[in-house]
Amino acid sequence: MRESDLYAPVKAHLEAQGYEVKAEIGDCDILARRGDEPAVVVELKLTFSLALVMQGVARQTLFDHVYLAVPVATERGWKLRYKDVIRLCRRLGLGLLAVRIGDPPHVEAHLDPGQYAPRKNSRRAGRLIREFDRRVGDPNVGGASGVKHVTAYRQDALRCAHLLAAKGPCKASVVAAETGVARAGAMMRTDHYGWFNRVERGIYALSPSGHAAIAEYGAIDL
Repeated sequence: MRESDLYAPVKAHLEAQGYEVKAEIGDCDILARRGDEPAVVVELKLTFSLALVMQGVARQTLFDHVYLAVPVATERGWKLRYKDVIRLCRRLGLGLLAVRIGDPPHVEAHLDPGQYAPRKNSRRAGRLIREFDRRVGDPNVGGASGVKHVTAYRQDALRCAHLLAAKGPCKASVVAAETGVARAGAMMRTDHYGWFNRVERGIYALSPSGHAAIAEYGAIDL
């Protein structure tokens, strides 16, 4: 397939909507006009790529209505990232056309160009700010993968683990008072990481996994 194979189906799609269509007007793959309405630009590529997005953004310096046209997504194509592709195009104000080469050919508009004002997820943003404020120091390395991230919750659990390692079995209230972790009792009771053993009601000891965690995270700033 060649990029030029996309032209005829896209042209027919636009002409069916009343546009006059011409190819290779300046840097534009396709330029279309319908009466006195704003012009429409379509950029053609065989795959959805950064190069195509950059072309579309460049055309937005000339016209407001810019579409990106690519062949219909396949399991190996942009279908794998369909939601991300749509989100990116919407964020940039770009339209997206999917072209099926066949008999007959078919063009489907997955997204029309338009201004985008993202709705903020204030609840999720609030959780992130609280995590930032609660976390002590900067124990993680940005961009690292395949490693356990140290969260504020894990830091609190480690504080409890260090106290139990030093003092032996303790009441939850003592752990909370001496570590400053108000939720110590709930954390040890829930035992999300498997670090704590309940000795008797309200009293907890460090498990073998807890000792291993101290050895693993011992250098973390608590």
